[in-house]
This record gives sequence, C-alpha cells and structure tokens, in this order.
Amino acid sequence: MALWFVLALMTAAAVFAVLWPLGQRSTGRNAPGESAVYRDQLAEVERDRASGLIGAAEADAARIEISRRLLAAPDANDAGPGAGSLRLRRVVAIVALVGLPLIGAGLYLHLGTPTMPDFPLAARARAPLATDSLDRLVAQVEAHLEKNPADGRGWEVLAPVLARLGRDQEAVTAFRNALTHNGETAARRSNLGEALVVAAGGVVTADAKSEFRRAVELDAGEAKARFFLGLAAEQDGRPDEAASSWRALLADAPADAIWRPMVTEALARVAGPQAPAQPQPQAQAPGPTQEQMAAAAGMSEGERTAMVRGMVEGLAARLRDNGDDVQGWLRLARAYMVLGEPDKARATREDARKALHADDARLRQLNDGLKALGL
Repeated sequence: MALWFVLALMTAAAVFAVLWPLGQRSTGRNAPGESAVYRDQLAEVERDRASGLIGAAEADAARIEISRRLLAAPDANDAGPGAGSLRLRRVVAIVALVGLPLIGAGLYLHLGTPTMPDFPLAARARAPLATDSLDRLVAQVEAHLEKNPADGRGWEVLAPVLARLGRDQEAVTAFRNALTHNGETAARRSNLGEALVVAAGGVVTADAKSEFRRAVELDAGEAKARFFLGLAAEQDGRPDEAASSWRALLADAPADAIWRPMVTEALARVAGPQAPAQPQPQAQAPGPTQEQMAAAAGMSEGERTAMVRGMVEGLAARLRDNGDDVQGWLRLARAYMVLGEPDKARATREDARKALHADDARLRQLNDGLKALGL
C-alpha cells in the first residue's frame, strides 16, 4: 500500500509541475498599460498638430505608425488578463491534475492485474525460458518437418516434447518416425514402447511389448524395456514373473540409478516388502490370478466384464479403508480408463489426493503416475 501512495504522490507532483504555469498571471515584457501609452501618444500628436508644431502630413504619418503599434500591443483589446481566461486555465489545470491519474488508474485496473503477487527474483532469472511459447516452438518444428519429413533429428527432438504436452498419439507417430529415419537402437525402441503405453492409458499393449522385447534383444541391459516387461507380466496376472524380472533389474542397476526406488516399490507391490518369491495376498494383487484367468476363458463377454468390474470395485473398497497405497490408486484410475469411465477415473484422482494430502512424497509419486495416465 505504501508503494501505491508513493507512486500517487510522484504522479501528482509531475502533473502539478507541468500544469502550474496555467494558473499564473502573465508577467512578461508587455505588461498591462502598453496600449494606454500608445493612446497617449495619439492624443499628443493631435495636440502638436493643433498647436502647429507639426504639419498635417506629419501628423497623419505619426498617427498611422502609432495606431499600428497600438493594434499589435497584447493588451490592445483588454485592460489585462481577463478573470474569465484565468479561471478557465485554472479549471483545465485542476481537471488535468485529478483526471489524468484517475484515467491512468482506471485503465490499469481494467487491463492490468493489480492483485498479482511479486515475481521472485530467482524466477525472473529463468523468465526468458519460461515465457517462450512452447506451443509456438512446437508449431515451428512441425512446420519444418512437414517440409522435411525425413529429418530424423527433428522427429527425435519433437517426440518427447509432444509426450510431455500430453499429445500421446502424435508422440507415438513422432517416435516411430525417429526410429525410421535415425535407425534402430534399444533406446528408441523403448521410447516408442513407453509412448504406446501412455497412449493406452497405462496398459502395456501387445505392440508395446513387441517394442520392449526388441529393445532387450538389441541391449540386454535396457532398463526401461525390462521394467515395462515386468509391468506387462504384472498386468497379465503373472506377479511371480514380474517380481523375478524386477529383482534381476535391481541386481544389474547402478546404486545411484534414479529409477531404483520406482522398481523397488513395484517389486514390493507384487512380492511383499521383503521381496520373497511369494505373491502378495489377493487384496494387493494388481490383476486377476492365474486361476481367475483360466476361469475367465470360458466366460461370456458380459461375465468377463462383470468379473473385471467386481475386482475393480473390490480394489476401490480396499482403498477406501487404506488410502496409503499409491500404486493401488493408480491401478484403480487406470482400470476405469480402460473400462471407458473417465469420470470415475477423475473422481479416483481426487479421492487419492485427499487420502495422501499429508504425505508429500507419496503425493508427488501419485501425481507423476496420474500424469503418465493422462490425468
């Protein structure tokens, strides 16, 4: 508030300094009475002509010259600056002094954002990067690739940006083009597989599994592909296979690998916190068991759907009693997406955030998983 007051004072002072002269009387060289002098001179010429001191021709010439000067005098038509003129100038000055700041403040309140908080200095230092329009940059790259569709480097740059923006299907296309024009590598196969998983709402589809398997064929140490193959086994109802895959991945992983906690948690989900070979109790299982899968093979489509919905509702009921299971919330949201019920998936997102709001680490993990699901 003090800043607003100082700015108002500065504005008033600046306007006052400019408009003050409008309210003052003129005090120039042509002071009041100059026209009276010329009138006296005209009277004197008449007296001199009458007394015979000058001739008629000389008197006429003098009268003409004095009359010309009288007409040119600033107070030839007034005895001095009129009171009306002075009042008008003072009114204009007052209106400008009050009106200009009010007009400026009104425009700012209408067009500006006076309630916006201060921009931190650290954020200002990053402002050029943050304020660049990412959509505009993407559009420029896309325009370039329309003219140069074989530019593999352009596709490789564009693909992860599209994935980050949530344009999943376009990201899949970009990753495919990067693979086509840059050549096959394990990393490119894994990136394409991951994009397919995201586009499918977190489900490791058959196409995605093919990409991950090919990535492992090219590089047996490709961590991303190995993780998703374990996730595929989990989703297919093979928790033992998933646990075995993730144990091997952790055994080969560097101690400082940033993805170790994610794999460790996934392993605990399917094999328990001590990571033995035993599967989790059915309440923790992410999908149907082998027996349930065998039974489902002989069911009709409606019966299978009912079975899936029963498992989903069971998971939802468990999470209502124990809301600390981040992966359980993500599985429930993914299940609703696969079932074509995005409203329930969004409701699950809100319930999960309420349940985990007091645990910052789990809440961050949840939000990362929701982002991968497109939620």
